[in-house]
Amino acid sequence: MTNTSQKIHFAVVGAGHIGSRHAHMIANNPKAQLVAITDVKTREELNISGDLPLYESVEEMLMHHGKIDVVCIATPNGYHSQHAIQALKMGRHVVVEKPMALSTEDCDAMIEEAQKRNKQIFCVMQNRFSPPSQWIKSLIDNHTLGEIYQVQVVCYWNRDHRYYKKGHWHGTADLDGGVLFTQFSHFIDLVYWLLGPLEINFATASNFNHQSLTDFDDSGQVLFSFHQRGKGTLSYSTALHNQNFESSITLIGEKGTVKLGGQYMNTIDYCDIENYTMPILPQSEPPNDYGGYKGSAANHHFVIEDVINHLLFDKPAITTPEEGKAVVEIIEKIHGFQ
Repeated sequence: MTNTSQKIHFAVVGAGHIGSRHAHMIANNPKAQLVAITDVKTREELNISGDLPLYESVEEMLMHHGKIDVVCIATPNGYHSQHAIQALKMGRHVVVEKPMALSTEDCDAMIEEAQKRNKQIFCVMQNRFSPPSQWIKSLIDNHTLGEIYQVQVVCYWNRDHRYYKKGHWHGTADLDGGVLFTQFSHFIDLVYWLLGPLEINFATASNFNHQSLTDFDDSGQVLFSFHQRGKGTLSYSTALHNQNFESSITLIGEKGTVKLGGQYMNTIDYCDIENYTMPILPQSEPPNDYGGYKGSAANHHFVIEDVINHLLFDKPAITTPEEGKAVVEIIEKIHGFQ
């Protein structure tokens, strides 16, 4: 039901890099209000000023703070399902950072709880919001490229000792889950969003330079198929020296070829399509900057807008929990070969 004066009250669980990003975007949206934060760190450690309530657990926050409509889950990956289900059971909608969870079983439990409580799960798949991604999506939806024959996805990033620090959840099997979950799930989501369900034909993985830093491999190659005849490859690594190099997707179609590239799939590197003129696209958002390393494009404000548009103005959500689960399932299938 449309309500032009109402605000959506948000809480953020996990006040690290990404949780702080959520909090900042909520604070900057006139239709949103940040009313609480949950984190195991102290107010001083988190540099939280003012009278914004800080709680130590999700249960404590939801028991003592009734004015919360949406809970943003930005805790380590392995906690996503647990914290989301706690919030759903208390009658709140949830925004879940990527990945939705570390197993399809956990995704199913989250979806079941949301349906039981008649609440919504919003999955953060921020790459869908970038202008180049939306442009390529329109090309496919409008059949401008004709049949898609072949796809190449490349994700070459740097993650080293500046990211994988001793005693931190990064690099652990139970809370991190691997580079496809933590670094590249939103790129896998982009491929799924563009092409639909993927069949994983083969995958292999290696650990080149993270043996002392992580519980899992840092690089891999995947062969997949889509539609009736389409074939694709995914090559990924976090073993690069010093800095991120490239995140790209090349589509070879019946009527043309396009490549979305740059470090964060935020530029159009190539476009040659039959009887087509490339439009001028809006500027992409800059990457998230974490000091010693960088992440993907900072599109979280679009995620918050999506939540507000759905809850206040009945617009369909951009991402659904079923799609979040589909990405987790693709990663599970890739891991199944390794």
